[in-house]
Amino acid sequence: MQCARRLGICLAVFLFGNSCQDQNQIPRGLIEFKPYADNPVFAGAPAGSWDPTIRERGWVMFEDGLHHLWYTGYAEPDGIKQLGYATSPDGIIWNKHEKNPLNPDSWIEDVSVYKFGSVYFMMAEGVHDWPHLLTSTDRLNWTEQGSLLIHDPDGAPIADPADENSHAGTPILLKEHDRWLLYFERSDAAVWLATSMDSIPLNWTKVQKEPVLSPGPGKYDNIALAADCIVKIDHRYYMYYHATAETPWNRWCVCLAYSDDLIHWTKYEKNPIGYYGDAPMLVFNGKACLLFVTDSGREMKLYFPAQNIPFPERME
Repeated sequence: MQCARRLGICLAVFLFGNSCQDQNQIPRGLIEFKPYADNPVFAGAPAGSWDPTIRERGWVMFEDGLHHLWYTGYAEPDGIKQLGYATSPDGIIWNKHEKNPLNPDSWIEDVSVYKFGSVYFMMAEGVHDWPHLLTSTDRLNWTEQGSLLIHDPDGAPIADPADENSHAGTPILLKEHDRWLLYFERSDAAVWLATSMDSIPLNWTKVQKEPVLSPGPGKYDNIALAADCIVKIDHRYYMYYHATAETPWNRWCVCLAYSDDLIHWTKYEKNPIGYYGDAPMLVFNGKACLLFVTDSGREMKLYFPAQNIPFPERME
């Protein structure tokens, strides 16, 4: 898309700003990865534990010299999904915390964590796949803030959070240009974007009624997809998402999309970048980037980029 055309997208410019960049300049390190030889690096515990099975996306953050992982574990297929916490100096050897599971009475699944100031904000799926917000000042003790209210641009709620069919899952929480951003999917059918100006972001309004990322037209993601993480490099935003072309859902692939305004996303023309699993998470540890991919129900694997890429910009 030419810069002159993008200047006409008033909503995008007003909310998020804009930039003019050659769309074909995607760093090789964002699309080519090699697996760690001794994968997996993290897995569920032995039978009889609270977490013999791990669930989809775990969120990894590098801070204070450690990789911090918040993950979802469970013992029964229909049982409560609970929050676990682990740390690693290198992203390979992980130590689960002795207090696990954290917040044992809360359903916490598919988390994303964003630090603003001295507070950690965790957005997670709860019961019926509806998102709720938790906060912490120490990464370990989390306080429930409540379920979200998400509205269409006309002010109408998109669903009743108490309805078991409401669903607004796989939430990504970010902050950019003084606005909170929330990406979410509904039954893996598409991805939407909502914003909030609240200091504790519980009230949200979609930026548009239509999704910002939809299945197809390529076959690899024409059945289901969900966004997993977003990074900002050289003023451009890159979204890793997982997708499938199979019914019932199976053989999830890792894909990439990019955007200059956080609303209009272009899928990488050579997607998928790999059949790695169903929850990719790109993490920068100050020296290099690591790609963690959780294969739901089984394990988390580590992948190394084929080439170093620029350090990402802080979104705030």
